[in-house]
Amino acid sequence: MMYRTVRRRRRTAETNYPKRVKQLKGGIPRLVVRKSNRGVLVQVVLYEENGDKVAASANSRELRKMGWEPRCNVPTAYLTGLLLAKKWKGEANLDIGLYKPVKGSVVFAAAKGAQDGGLKLGANLEIDEARLSGGHIEAYSKSVPARFGGYSKAGFDPASIKAKFEEAKASIMK
Repeated sequence: MMYRTVRRRRRTAETNYPKRVKQLKGGIPRLVVRKSNRGVLVQVVLYEENGDKVAASANSRELRKMGWEPRCNVPTAYLTGLLLAKKWKGEANLDIGLYKPVKGSVVFAAAKGAQDGGLKLGANLEIDEARLSGGHIEAYSKSVPARFGGYSKAGFDPASIKAKFEEAKASIMK
């Protein structure tokens, strides 16, 4: 019996190869959304034989210039997707990687932002508008203000997050 080595990215649970091959056969760029503990990264990635090429990228840290304090939450993901759509025009297929598809999640909020910004996605995304603008964060911050010390240190008032969201959105759209 011969031992067969499994690809490293499969072995470390970083890539789902059957899903990746299926997406690459279409020849359409991929909208890749990745989240970390501190922010969101949204990219348009093109396939090339030598390796994937990032055609456009938006990081949630770029939102500080627009008056938004980035965190890894739904409003930040939406604004980051909107920012990417300003940088890349055309179409893309959503690539969520190994994330589980949960309705209203950060990954789908970023895709919704890109779609609202003009990027053509092959998906019909429905997300609660109150969550996109941060209504749930605003309500929670009013009931438990001690949990939002990080926002306070940055000079960002979470009790007025909806107004800040609209300002940042208007800044991106102009």
